Amino acid sequence: MVNLFKRMRKLKTRMLDIRVGTGAAIFPGAASATKEFPAVTRLHLTYAQKIYEGHQGARHFWRNCLPRLKYHNPGVGMTVHKTDDQSKPPALTIYFAEQVGSTAAAIAGKQQIQDAHAPAPQDNEKAAVVNIKGLSYQEIWSRVQASTGAEEIPTDPADEAEMKKLADMKVKAVQDRQRIQGMRQAKRDQERMLAEARGEVEKLKQM
Repeated sequence: MVNLFKRMRKLKTRMLDIRVGTGAAIFPGAASATKEFPAVTRLHLTYAQKIYEGHQGARHFWRNCLPRLKYHNPGVGMTVHKTDDQSKPPALTIYFAEQVGSTAAAIAGKQQIQDAHAPAPQDNEKAAVVNIKGLSYQEIWSRVQASTGAEEIPTDPADEAEMKKLADMKVKAVQDRQRIQGMRQAKRDQERMLAEARGEVEKLKQM
């Protein structure tokens, strides 16, 4: 039963983590698109398997942000390519409907790069490739948000209460483990001392 509660807590934490946090935002769609922030059609992320040469933030962006973005933008395609080439910078390609806004063009143009692994834009798409080498996943998200005009979703009070509850449960679980470990260690110490005492008694008997 304890394992069941533990699994349920982990499941609730994971589900909440997908809904809330960095990257929990909605991209402009066809109805809300503007000239500066056209509708986002796709995302493609390329980064190396290892974190060296500035790829660590890209991996964390894939792990922390992309699941939330996909959850809140189910109609936006998102693909990832992991390469063995550490020398090429990690890149995030943002595909827009018809045109790229001036902000996205400026951000991508600071360090113009190409991503050979990114799918080619379709006839009705334009793409901006962002060099994300050496950036933390929070910095990557800031560039994505600035490029796309994505609107962050405010945290629901019920989610905040659930987050606090799960955090308190996690703290209590750690305290319980430490308490149980202390009890077990005390028992082992007591058994060791009893064994040593018995050994001393046996030595006295043999004298």
